[in-house]
Amino acid sequence: MLCVRHGVTSTTGTVLPGRAPGLHLSEAGRAQAERAAARIGALPKVDAVYASPLERTRETAAPIAKATGNRVRRATGLLECDFGDWTGQRLDRLRKLPEWAAVQSTPSTFRFPGGESFAEMQLRIWNQLLTLAETHPGQTIVAASHADPIKAAVAMATGVHLDLFQRISISPCSITPILLGAGTPIVLAVNSTGDDLTGLAPS
Repeated sequence: MLCVRHGVTSTTGTVLPGRAPGLHLSEAGRAQAERAAARIGALPKVDAVYASPLERTRETAAPIAKATGNRVRRATGLLECDFGDWTGQRLDRLRKLPEWAAVQSTPSTFRFPGGESFAEMQLRIWNQLLTLAETHPGQTIVAASHADPIKAAVAMATGVHLDLFQRISISPCSITPILLGAGTPIVLAVNSTGDDLTGLAPS
């Protein structure tokens, strides 16, 4: 399972876009997606490419699908966290809220006003990844998603408590390969942005 974060957009790092529609990759983000596609396309075989329904993930997945001879399939469980009332808010404003400390230090206790909790998000993406792995046993698949869901999946796969998941970094168009479907999950790499993927294997 190759978990790929979408490329940068015009709001990356400044706004919490959440699930708001209509946000597309910037020119830099499209270039990042092409580089990720080249890396993944160098693998011997990729059997399926999935993406969250949002435009920025589907646009990231499109060149990957082309490079691997696949089409982009939608998987709702790969969606960004539902930030509720915080959707579309500027990060510099949100960081001043008293609730921000809980988002960073004890996310397992936090629910976004009018939205999803981090615990619900983690369970959602983990179940989606397991379903995809069961659908494609023994195969290599791509799951284009978002930073927080991928971080939460890495925490789940490594047995790290959700309160520590903010310590994981998932950069735009980074690739995080997780071996699923063969017993205990194995995280082969985290936040890979430039390495050759062909040599990754369990130690």
